[in-house]
Amino acid sequence: MLSVVTDDGSTQSSSLIDEIVREGARRMLAAALEAEVNQYIAELAAETDEAGRHLVVRNGYHRPRAAVTAAGTVEVKAPRINAAVSTRRPGDASGSPRRSCRRGAASP
Repeated sequence: MLSVVTDDGSTQSSSLIDEIVREGARRMLAAALEAEVNQYIAELAAETDEAGRHLVVRNGYHRPRAAVTAAGTVEVKAPRINAAVSTRRPGDASGSPRRSCRRGAASP
C-alpha cells in the first residue's frame, strides 16, 4: 500500500490510492454538473426578454457541499444559474407554470 509521509514523519490515515480515487470522483461529479448546466442553458438559449437579454444565465457557483460517494466523502461546487423562464412540468394537469432552478420556489 502506498502512503504519504508528512514533514513530521507521520503518515496520513488514508492511502494515496484512496486520495486519487476520491479526487477522480470529485472531478467526475463536477464535470457531470457542469455538463447538465451547459445543456440546460443551451436548450433555453433562444429564450430572451423584451430587451433581448437571456432568461437563463450562469451565475457562479454554490457554496461547496460534501457528497458521499463509494470512494468516500468529496467536496463539490455546483454551478449556479439564474433562470427567469417559466416552465411547465410534463403531465401537470393544472397547467400552472413554475419557476425553475430557483431555491425556495413554490411548485404546484
